Amino acid sequence: MNVIRWATLTTLILMGAIETSAQQQAAVMPVPAVRSLSAVQPDAVGTIQGNALNSTNGQMANTTVRLRDARFGRILDSQLTDQSGLFTFKALDPGSYIVEMMANDRTVLAASQIVNINAGEAVSAVVKLPFRIPPFAGVLGNTTPTTAAALATEAAASSVLAITPVGEPTCP
Repeated sequence: MNVIRWATLTTLILMGAIETSAQQQAAVMPVPAVRSLSAVQPDAVGTIQGNALNSTNGQMANTTVRLRDARFGRILDSQLTDQSGLFTFKALDPGSYIVEMMANDRTVLAASQIVNINAGEAVSAVVKLPFRIPPFAGVLGNTTPTTAAALATEAAASSVLAITPVGEPTCP
C-alpha cells in the first residue's frame, strides 16, 4: 500500500515539475524598447502635478523638484516650484514615477510616494519635508519629563549603541 502511495506521489510531483518548467519557458518574452516622448501620441501621455510642502504644511516656493522614473531609476526632468509651491511635469509616458525635493547641495530632502500614471491621466503628488525635532529642543523648558526608557528608545532609533557619562556630575 505504501509503495502505491509513494509511486503516486512521485508521479504527481514529476508532472507538476514538467508543467511548471513548460509554463516558465512559455512566459519568456522579449522586452519592448523604451519609447521616446516624441514618438508617443498626445492622448497617450500623462501629467503629474503637485505641491512641495515643509513639515508644517507650508508652501515651499522656488524649491527644486525632480522627476525620477521608478522603473529604471533615471532622472527625467527637474524644475523650480512656483510661489505657491506648485509643480507640473507634462508629456509623461504611462508608468511609475517619484517626485523628489532637492536641497541646494543636490541632496534629496524628501520624496513622494510612487505615482502610477496611465495614458491621458493627470495625477497629483505631494512632496513633504519630514518633521524633525531639533537635537536640543528639550534641554531648556521641556515640560515632558525625560525618562531613561525614552532616552534609550531615542538612542536606539538614532543607531546609538551606548551612552557613557563624561566629566563631573552636574548635580548632587
